[in-house]
Amino acid sequence: MFSGIVEEPATVVALEREKENLHITLSCSFVKGLKIDQSVSHNGVCLTVVRKDDKTYTVTAIKETLEKSNLGLLKVGDKVNVERSMKIDSLIDGHLVQGHVDQTAVCTGVQEADGSWYFTFEYDSSKGNITVEKGSIAVNGVSLTVVNSRENSFQVAIIPYTYEHTNFHQIVKGTVVNLEFDIVGKYITKILNQYLASGQLNRLTGK
Repeated sequence: MFSGIVEEPATVVALEREKENLHITLSCSFVKGLKIDQSVSHNGVCLTVVRKDDKTYTVTAIKETLEKSNLGLLKVGDKVNVERSMKIDSLIDGHLVQGHVDQTAVCTGVQEADGSWYFTFEYDSSKGNITVEKGSIAVNGVSLTVVNSRENSFQVAIIPYTYEHTNFHQIVKGTVVNLEFDIVGKYITKILNQYLASGQLNRLTGK
């Protein structure tokens, strides 16, 4: 479990394909503190450290992860938002993020707003995911608040610190990002869809 408060953007130093898996080797400031089998969020995707040395560590993304996220688009030199898992006794500064990416979205616009930035993202709403105004969303693993929520798009406001200390400074129009929608919203949506499919919602509302 993560908080969506990115520690830093790690740098991709090597990519190795093995059948349908992708081994991703990265460098960051806390490599020496990592352990084999430790969970680390990468652009919002929870991956396990499988090997490490003094300067780099490696994680493996399987086929399903590559299909549902932007990790398969990585190139050597790219920046990846990384966060180690939360401690039970720590304060949650963002929101509860599972590290299970639901789908990707495409940046359709970046607007500078006198010291901050508004990023607009568009996603395939037919997959059953929704946003709500002022609700929580994780974009590339960053805990953010939704503004201008629409059926298949939303905006987020990025302050200078987040812009500089995550890979948001590399996101431009056309960039593919990972989305993890709020877990409570996903449960409510699924329950409502089940009621609609069974016809029970009408009985509950008296209509």
